[in-house]
Amino acid sequence: MSLRSRLYFGMLWIGVGFCLHPVSTAAQNTTRVRTEENFRATPNGTILGQLDPGTPLTVVSTRGHWLEVDVEGWTWTRSYRQADKDGHNLVLSASAGENLRSSPSGDVLGHLVQGALLDEIERRPGWLHVKRRGWIWAASVTQGPAAESSDPGAGEERSDAVGKNERDDTATSARAERFTRAGPAGMPILTAADGDTIALARPGTELRVVARQGKWARVRLEGWAWLSDADSESGSVGVADSTLTPDVLKKDPDAYRGRVVAWKLQFISLERAEKVRTDFFEGEPYLLTRFGGAEGAFVYVAVPPQRLSEVQGLVPLELLSVTGRVRTGASALTGSPILDLVTLERERKRR
Repeated sequence: MSLRSRLYFGMLWIGVGFCLHPVSTAAQNTTRVRTEENFRATPNGTILGQLDPGTPLTVVSTRGHWLEVDVEGWTWTRSYRQADKDGHNLVLSASAGENLRSSPSGDVLGHLVQGALLDEIERRPGWLHVKRRGWIWAASVTQGPAAESSDPGAGEERSDAVGKNERDDTATSARAERFTRAGPAGMPILTAADGDTIALARPGTELRVVARQGKWARVRLEGWAWLSDADSESGSVGVADSTLTPDVLKKDPDAYRGRVVAWKLQFISLERAEKVRTDFFEGEPYLLTRFGGAEGAFVYVAVPPQRLSEVQGLVPLELLSVTGRVRTGASALTGSPILDLVTLERERKRR
């Protein structure tokens, strides 16, 4: 073979090599967040949450001063609903957002905001393993080969407003305040360090930390209480409503969310929620009951894990007086109401 032929075939193989192995904008590599930063759906786009220093990232590509990254972690099941939007199957529904953790009950990696769309990887009782691809400002990531791009790209510089303010109002509040979660035994809330107990947070309840003093933390707990018209004027909290029925709740499920009701229910069985029951967290205990007796509508009563001992001795078909807070007027799977147990009293037969 002549020298000219060899050079020709050599150049041909080089060209084929480039076709078979195109140069990526950034080889995938693992890096970490260097300083707290927004995690976005697109460059300068919708904020999905904030990532804390040390959070591991897998860099997929670069665009100017932005990095496209994959983030994954564990988060609390009850804060999410099933979704089918933009290729994602979960949406964060909790108004206060939710922590992203390294493992169930593990270190906090960041805080996601309401409306964030995620992808479910797996489930464990009470926990979701999730993943999301998004964008982060490269200067906030530990410097490496993928974070050294200096070409800003057309229109891809972070806007002055974003660079100056860092967060919108909602995100600023979430960033300034940390979150913690009550453990398996719940958490007593005191009037002051070593003061009187004023409340007991249920296991898993998220608390916002607003100040610290040694090992003590000042926390903020937000929730909803139903007020009747008279109560709204006086400022007092309303009592349980015994006039509502499951049929009324089903007609407008969201209108009665958080309402406290007092119902006579017939106990059928104690169950554990399966994955398909998206209005519960997986494995959550609940009572299967009927409203008013054997011919009434089905009603689910979610039982806090620490109160299981109160219901484990119930006898099928016995009548109960239940006070509960409406979680939903119509569950996604069956259309039956779901209550969160407040009080329960067994109906004793009179002799």
